[in-house]
Amino acid sequence: MGRITPSFAVTRVELHDAAPDAAGTSRARVVTDTRADLVTGEEPLEIRMGGQVLTTTMRTPGADLDLVHGLLYSEGVIASADEVAEARYCAGATGADGRNTYNVLEFDLTRPEPLAPEFIRGLPTSSACGVCGSTSIAQVLGKPRPPITPLKLDPELVVQLPDRLRAEQKAFRKTGGIHAAGAFTAAGEPVVTREDIGRHNAADKVIGALLRQGQLPADNMILVMSSRASFELVQKAVTAGFSALVAVSAASSLAVELAREAGLALTGFTRGNRFNLYSGALKQG
Repeated sequence: MGRITPSFAVTRVELHDAAPDAAGTSRARVVTDTRADLVTGEEPLEIRMGGQVLTTTMRTPGADLDLVHGLLYSEGVIASADEVAEARYCAGATGADGRNTYNVLEFDLTRPEPLAPEFIRGLPTSSACGVCGSTSIAQVLGKPRPPITPLKLDPELVVQLPDRLRAEQKAFRKTGGIHAAGAFTAAGEPVVTREDIGRHNAADKVIGALLRQGQLPADNMILVMSSRASFELVQKAVTAGFSALVAVSAASSLAVELAREAGLALTGFTRGNRFNLYSGALKQG
């Protein structure tokens, strides 16, 4: 059974109109069919540093190193991939079959300084809540971060970006139930795309991949999300130096405020031939 898209036997139920009986009463005709179906994998990832548990997040297995690097970068723990001396799966983490679950990842930093207490979270987090320590726009803007290069958005390109992201979503085509994030050039070419059951994890995987490839700050790049634009996702985009964030769903009030303060172009409800421009400017002509 694959860990990214495991298969389960499910019963599909369909209701069809039925002709009235002699008494004039009609009930829907129920048709069932049992077959194998692929679903999105969801497993915990326990992240440790030097044997200390920092956090446990629910994620879709795959690109775990990108996820950890992106998380550490987004939280301001590291500024470059070189600051991670080593990252490894713990050999002692085994399942009922005695095999490595690959659900415990430990890393060491090149510097000996301890992490800030607010970063250490012993309680599990869901795939939807994010793991972001900042609580205000002032805190985000006050942290060291790359300057954002203003990018005027081409409306014709913006409406194409969700479909271009969807074209990269292999797991979504199999399951229909997984988020995605993608870094695109200003011309709309994909640079890095990642999928995960958690939208924050998907963004961290993209940021981590760019960091490990030496492509941060994401100058003149567009972060495209298959989800809404929350404050934490805008924070991640700002911290990574993206010029724009394109989301297929709504934006929150704090996300809009942060985007405007930081100079990040932000769109929401980017579907079909329309979108809402919450921050930034459009390219004319």
